[in-house]
Amino acid sequence: MGESRIRAGDVVGKTIISEETGRKFGVVTNVDFVTESGELMNIVVDQPTRHLTELNLKTDDKGRMLVPFSSVKSIGDFVIISENELI
Repeated sequence: MGESRIRAGDVVGKTIISEETGRKFGVVTNVDFVTESGELMNIVVDQPTRHLTELNLKTDDKGRMLVPFSSVKSIGDFVIISENELI
């Protein structure tokens, strides 16, 4: 994704879409990051769709699905993720 700066507040509330299929996966509710380095770890998903739940991703302590930030391809009007990198 490059080195452009993204604020977590700019990502929260955006719809998550698959790069390969265009499927909707849910809505970003939060972003997990390493406090010391600022490295983004996961996108926390609210309202996960059936397509996302079928991928059996990790969940947080509240049962919310986590999408690894490494699968994010772009952030604009939507958060575009690579479904291939989730499998």
